[in-house]
Amino acid sequence: MNRRELWRAAAMAALAGAAWAGEAEGWTDLFNGKNLSNWDVLKCEAEVQDGALLIKAGNGLVQTKEQYGDFVLDVEWKALKADRWDSGIYFRYTEVPKGSPWPPRYQANLAKGIEGNVSELKGASSKGLVKMGDWNRFVLTVRGAAAELEINGKSAWKAEGIAVPKGYISLQAEVPQGGQFLFRNVRLKPLP
Repeated sequence: MNRRELWRAAAMAALAGAAWAGEAEGWTDLFNGKNLSNWDVLKCEAEVQDGALLIKAGNGLVQTKEQYGDFVLDVEWKALKADRWDSGIYFRYTEVPKGSPWPPRYQANLAKGIEGNVSELKGASSKGLVKMGDWNRFVLTVRGAAAELEINGKSAWKAEGIAVPKGYISLQAEVPQGGQFLFRNVRLKPLP
């Protein structure tokens, strides 16, 4: 390699690094792969296993300590049950009713066959975008009354109708019926 090619390679590497840093800007790791310090574990068992958050037992939630308004949530998940798995990602709720393990709404479902669907939002449904037995990625954007979901890099749906302006985010434990789940690379970017 001559000197000109070295400079060109160095410049391209610097530009790539700057682009990566720009993408990471504004993101917060909700799960750091080491501990559950940003979460409250409610009515279930959860632990860190090989850098992932394992929903181990019970019916309950692994809930953020803070509430969020407008945001982009980026999360990878994997069902450990071979069939009939069920879990979910709740967002924009303020409390869990007494005597219930889960909030009444809004849930991006992780049940087999309806992954990503939010029954409380008209038009928030899709099919065929998840990889069975493998890691899947959800990117959920919530702004005002609107939400949209991307599954494994493909647009799944766009919908409106969210009535709660700010709330918690949680990972649902429904282990007795739906099996164990793993979550990793859980990060959030607040939106202005």
